[in-house]
Amino acid sequence: MPDPIVIILMGSDHDFSIMKEAGDILDSFGIPYEYSVASAHRSPQKTVDLAKTAEDRGIKVIIVGAGKAAHLAGTVAAWTTIPVLGVPIDASLGGLDALLSTVQMPEGVPVGTMGIGKSGAKNGALFAIQILAVSDPDLSLKLHQYKARLAREVDEKDRKIKENRRLSV
Repeated sequence: MPDPIVIILMGSDHDFSIMKEAGDILDSFGIPYEYSVASAHRSPQKTVDLAKTAEDRGIKVIIVGAGKAAHLAGTVAAWTTIPVLGVPIDASLGGLDALLSTVQMPEGVPVGTMGIGKSGAKNGALFAIQILAVSDPDLSLKLHQYKARLAREVDEKDRKIKENRRLSV
């Protein structure tokens, strides 16, 4: 198995059911990745070590899911120059607390912030793939094919709706 180039990091094992969505997308594109659990608050040294060693390990993107105070993505971004993509997890307050904690980074410490929950995890993986595809023509082709498939699926849904409308009139 190839060495991972993406880390899917989460603040708690409870976040796995959400962040697994990112892994499923990466799997579908053949991107090697690893899961890890670390906490900005409960295991800060592990978090710092992970961020500081990621580049030397060949990691190209880090996708971070966290809920509540959600400082994990920002902590990781503070310790690396690798792109960090934050996925707010709905652990309280409908995930709005995590969203604000992830998106409101101070100048100089960017975190690309996705939507709350499963769709955010999926989009985090897709955004990571887009970052990787900039320097990988084969991956870029796969992304173009993926987007074309999405468009075909929408066209098929449109056709079905129109057909059902005609049948019901």
